[in-house]
Amino acid sequence: MSMTQQTLLPVYDHRPGTGPTLVFLHYWGGSARTWDLVVDRLAGRDVLTVDFRGWSRSSALPGPYTLGQLGDDTLAVLADAGVTDYVLVGHSMGGKVAQLVAATQPAGLRGIVLVGSGPAKPAAQITPEYQEALSHAYDSADSITVARDHILTATELPASVKAQIVTDSRTVTDAARTEWPLRGIAQDITEHTRMVSVRALVVAGENDQVEPVDVLRDNLVPYLSQANFVVVPHTGHLIPLEAPADLVEAITAFAPAA
Repeated sequence: MSMTQQTLLPVYDHRPGTGPTLVFLHYWGGSARTWDLVVDRLAGRDVLTVDFRGWSRSSALPGPYTLGQLGDDTLAVLADAGVTDYVLVGHSMGGKVAQLVAATQPAGLRGIVLVGSGPAKPAAQITPEYQEALSHAYDSADSITVARDHILTATELPASVKAQIVTDSRTVTDAARTEWPLRGIAQDITEHTRMVSVRALVVAGENDQVEPVDVLRDNLVPYLSQANFVVVPHTGHLIPLEAPADLVEAITAFAPAA
């Protein structure tokens, strides 16, 4: 797997293989390695994973850290990697970024997979009070542990994965850490999502407390012109870490290798 970083371009990993390329965009608190358990099950596939601006290996990049900037960065990474035939796979915050990218109808985009995605229309629970509280979820290792064990997940994870979640959630600049809870999560992108012209697969976790099944069904699916909806049993919000095999099955059924 090759690792590339150009000046002011987020760090990404590109593993060549059979297309279309699966381009993975991580959640708020995650990194490119959030997808490791998924990528490991995609032997032979062309895959690309990104550390968003402000996060993990891209934490030194300057802002802004808005959803729009993350979308522009994604397109820049694709151009830099020479990827011209691809499917976007976005988790949570990354799913909202994927919607914005797809709304531009870029050449080469075949489809989008939205995994526990931020919905096009913010849920009713996204109040200023909720946003303020959420902005402090990653203030410390202790607060991350509470969020991880009581909100983000619904299954028991290996100790190594638990530690990874804490490290990734702390490896971020302050401005990037607060951008999503204070602004991005409340951004209504329904007019953009309506412009997505490719096929979409929405993947929900049965026990997801962050983006519940009914929120994705009501606040995301209706704004997509061609959407299938899949619910992964038992899992919480961190589907790529809790149920990687189920997620791979869904992705490969939606976007089989050429």
